[in-house]
Amino acid sequence: MNPALKSKIREDLLKSIGHLEFSFRKVHSIDLSKADWDEAELETLESFSSRFARTSDLYVSRYLRALALESDPAFRGSLIDLLNLGEKQGWIDSARQWYRIRELRNVAAHEYSTEQLGELFRELFALTPQILKIKSLL
Repeated sequence: MNPALKSKIREDLLKSIGHLEFSFRKVHSIDLSKADWDEAELETLESFSSRFARTSDLYVSRYLRALALESDPAFRGSLIDLLNLGEKQGWIDSARQWYRIRELRNVAAHEYSTEQLGELFRELFALTPQILKIKSLL
């Protein structure tokens, strides 16, 4: 892979992680067990959700794929193939956990009832440390 492109992907990823860290800290002050968030809380939660999705997408779709192609230029595997390779290579801890992160990225893009949003935000919150951990791997 072109070193300049890899550097740009890494730079974008680090910025995205920084934004996610900021939103994650803000979400700590919100009661995720309730279902009647005020507008400010909902805005914070939606921003957090968006940053979770963006960061996970950058890491999997761009960075992991770049690493996979760097190690095997002929790699053309599916998402699960990429995640399994990532786990095998030590780029991620758990293919299963990252597959769930990717599922949640897709779920976050759709509207659900307030009860479902609560469950979604709680799961995003629980998985965020796994995404933030990649900062130490870059």
